[in-house]
Amino acid sequence: MAKIQFLQLPVPPPSYFAATGNVPLAAASLASSLDQKTDPIHGITTTVISPEETDQMGDLDLIERISKEGPDFLGLSLYLWNTERSLYIANEVKKLSPKTTILIGGPEVNPDNPFVLNETGYDIAVSGEAEENFRSLMKSLLANKPLYGVKNVAVRGKDGNLGAFSEDSSANFALTDFPSPYLTGHLAVDPKRSTYLETVRGCKSQCTYCFYPKSSQTLRTLDIKETTKLIQTLKEKGARELVFLDPTFNHRPGFENFLDAIIDVNYDGQLSMFAELRSEGITPHLAKKLKKAGFNRIEIGLQSVNIETLKRVKRYGDPNKVVEVAKLLASEGMELLLDLIIGLPGDKPEDVERGIHFFLEHGLGEWVQAFPLSILPGTAMRKDAEREGLLYMPTPPYRIIRTPNFTEEELVESLYFAEDVLERRLDEFPRPFLCEGDKTKQDVIKVNLELDSDFDLQSSLRRNASRHHSIWFYEYTNSIRKSEVPNFIQQRIEREPFCTIDFVFPINVSLTKKDLGSLARAIEVEKRSYLSRSLAHRGENLQHRLVLIWEGSFETYQSFLNQYKEDVSFFIYYKLPVSQMHSIDFGLGGFYLLIGDDCDESDWDWLIETMDPETISFHNRKLEERWTLEVLGYGEM
Repeated sequence: MAKIQFLQLPVPPPSYFAATGNVPLAAASLASSLDQKTDPIHGITTTVISPEETDQMGDLDLIERISKEGPDFLGLSLYLWNTERSLYIANEVKKLSPKTTILIGGPEVNPDNPFVLNETGYDIAVSGEAEENFRSLMKSLLANKPLYGVKNVAVRGKDGNLGAFSEDSSANFALTDFPSPYLTGHLAVDPKRSTYLETVRGCKSQCTYCFYPKSSQTLRTLDIKETTKLIQTLKEKGARELVFLDPTFNHRPGFENFLDAIIDVNYDGQLSMFAELRSEGITPHLAKKLKKAGFNRIEIGLQSVNIETLKRVKRYGDPNKVVEVAKLLASEGMELLLDLIIGLPGDKPEDVERGIHFFLEHGLGEWVQAFPLSILPGTAMRKDAEREGLLYMPTPPYRIIRTPNFTEEELVESLYFAEDVLERRLDEFPRPFLCEGDKTKQDVIKVNLELDSDFDLQSSLRRNASRHHSIWFYEYTNSIRKSEVPNFIQQRIEREPFCTIDFVFPINVSLTKKDLGSLARAIEVEKRSYLSRSLAHRGENLQHRLVLIWEGSFETYQSFLNQYKEDVSFFIYYKLPVSQMHSIDFGLGGFYLLIGDDCDESDWDWLIETMDPETISFHNRKLEERWTLEVLGYGEM
């Protein structure tokens, strides 16, 4: 019996305890398609590596686990945030398990994405909606038949080169053709996570920057009866938050009847829900029904206030209608996400400024999220990028670098302008992990540069560790091995290159600019992933962070902090017991690591009222997790 494993790696979060949004729906859907009851693919068993494991496991643990099990096939779902790590793991698994046939698919796998197609380590690439073609592919592979008749696939030849994609075929199968992975057992319902589901594929909108139109302009829906049956089952399995991945939730035919059916299922309000809407067609009557059905968060994309830009990117729509509907939904008690894209063809910096002020003038500033344009594979905008004069990163996140109307500097300045006016940071903050270790999770490595032998030091640095871990270098300032530390850092990064790693240095005396520069350069050795590049415009690195923990007096901390307050290549935290926090003038700025296992509610509330929450970290794991989820709001959805 052949074995196939599916691996879908999570979105790397900005904080150790933040939710990852890790629901491997695509991988589990492919597994379910092979186990279809009416026509199962015989001779193969399917396994989806669970999100609990992929949330925690580092690069080496994943590689070793897959290679040890030696599946006949490994399927990888590639997305913007996990492509490079997935391809790295594919390469390493191939070295250790050369007989494993590795398949890749997902939005990143497209004929117009040379970054993925030029990579090695996988054997077959599958483009587009895959269930139907994937079944045909697996039938042929299991029967050792040629793949000539399988559509939307590219195969690596014996010469090591990837061939051209076979005939392109748009998906037209009914969504009822394949069972939900929640019903087949390939994907568990976890009350602590959002539950993702699709009830519509295809999109009537033809926005040129979006991947959805590639699937189909025809909407294929899971009918109301089947959808409500699925929602009822998810509810019975313990689901608490449903996230509808439908491209435009209110475009489905019979939308009001659909809401009525959901209201019947969610009569007790057990489920909260999230969806993305177009403002067109949303009336006060429908807004009330959305609220009654359980929708507590809604996303609406305005994208630009420039009407000509909206036409040019085929978004269309009316900004005033977006505002009208946003106010309507907010009046029903729903939280909103209102999107503005920086750098759309046709827009200028002043259009971004008008967009921010437009929302503020209508009292909607708290809901605005503004972000730079990404030129995604498979989109019409990527196809026309050269003609439009768009320069963008060739690797994830494919962020726009320059347009005819925006210089590189103006794109960044527009983001900072939005933050200044909205009075909040719009990007994720790279929050270090400074907690005590948990041996069961392999998330803290301690190195004493004075006491550890060379053998102990190398042993520590070569340990497998969790997806996000910290390495504490003690006695750095006194060690004769100080000059070796940058090399130690680079060794660690090379060993687990796609793990999020915080390199932590407890100190009580100032470091020289030479030492700081050497350490900072070590963690910038090579930006190999979406995570390391996503904040490059800020000079920040979400993947590898350098953290100094000041253990001297508060006065010397302030002096050191003032000397380097403009430097974003490292963090400086002041360490103090929770019991002493009222003795510190937090108004002087800086970051603080609070030590202690208890924080009473009055102190907790005082911290919330007094401090920027991003500047506070706890050494105690339970307190840090509570702060992350309750105060920072890094939960699901």
